[in-house]
Amino acid sequence: MVYSRRDCCLCDEALEQIEAARGSAVFSLQVVDVDTDPALAERYGHEVPVVEIDGRKAFKYRLTTRQLLRRLSGRTFF
Repeated sequence: MVYSRRDCCLCDEALEQIEAARGSAVFSLQVVDVDTDPALAERYGHEVPVVEIDGRKAFKYRLTTRQLLRRLSGRTFF
C-alpha cells in the first residue's frame, strides 16, 4: 500500500521506483490518496509517500527499486 497525494513529486518518484520493481518481483499495489479521508490526511500529514508492506511501514519519503526488492525478497504475495 502506498499512501500518497496528488501533485507530490516525492510520491511520483516513489511510484516510479515501485513500478520499476514489477519486472523483478510479483506484488499487488494499492495507492491511497490521503487527502480523500480526513483521518488519513491527519495521520500522514506531510509524511507522504508512505509505503507499507504487509501492513507495516517500510518506507517514508524515498525509496529505491533496489531497497524495495531487498524488502520483498523471499516473499510471494503482498
